[in-house]
Amino acid sequence: MKEHKGANAFQSDHGTVITIGTFDGVHAGHQKIIERLVATARMSEMESAILTFFPHPRMVLQKESGIKLINTIEERKQILEKSGIDHLVIHPFTHQFSRLTALEFVRDILVNKLKAKKVIIGYDHRFGRNRTADINTLREYGERFGFDVEEISQQDVEDVAVSSTKIRKALMEGRVERANNYLQHPFSLTGIVVKGKGLGRDFGYPTANLHIEEDYKLIPKNGVYVVRAVIDAVPYYGMMNIGTNPTVGGKEVTIETYFFLLDKDLYGKKLQIEMLTRIRDEKKFDTVEALKRAMKQDEAFSEQYIRDNYAE
Repeated sequence: MKEHKGANAFQSDHGTVITIGTFDGVHAGHQKIIERLVATARMSEMESAILTFFPHPRMVLQKESGIKLINTIEERKQILEKSGIDHLVIHPFTHQFSRLTALEFVRDILVNKLKAKKVIIGYDHRFGRNRTADINTLREYGERFGFDVEEISQQDVEDVAVSSTKIRKALMEGRVERANNYLQHPFSLTGIVVKGKGLGRDFGYPTANLHIEEDYKLIPKNGVYVVRAVIDAVPYYGMMNIGTNPTVGGKEVTIETYFFLLDKDLYGKKLQIEMLTRIRDEKKFDTVEALKRAMKQDEAFSEQYIRDNYAE
């Protein structure tokens, strides 16, 4: 997969079959569209391309919405790289870009820059200034500029639209297994391990304190989770706490992970931690000893879950 930072940077000697969208989560509905895109491009002896945007349009046009995304842009790229597409075009979404007319978008971006010969798009897709153009407009431009338009069915489009919303809702409720089912891959958190207060080590559970730089990244509901990460090419399982550590008077939300069978310094490392299932809510215990007992129970639950679901 070749990555292009904006339509102006796109370079190819071939015509493209292209689809357009934000693809947050790259979930099961998205994957169905991408599979069709790749297959169509191969049959047509053309190259497949996805045009996506960053920042997310709502982050620019509806800042007050405070939208949180399933993926950071780096996570999105990582997932799309496995999909078999030839080109990923990440176009900067700005107020100026949002003011392009439908004609300017099709002529200047899709045709002149991205060499579109076929566009695969949803029946209800809208584009151009104030989103006034639809698939019928696109078909008219296709006849004018020499590209075909393939319509994604209503059912597929509704799967895509609903699933992104369902995934965000599931994660905010802590239902990571449900979210993972929609995604067809584990939801993950990516960040740098930074120094914390060292409380976990005092309890016999030294933790990696994850700092996530992207403030738009959706963080699941506070609680304790079973997780997995590949560290130095070796997979490790563990348990993660998202929350404020109320038993010891914590105030700020932290993301701390205790990895089983791992004894190495992780400070400064970039980790991508996959969330597998939720154990329980975070709660304030009456004593530190009660907290330690709960952590022992969490560890036992995690180890049983891993044996039941991931034992080789």
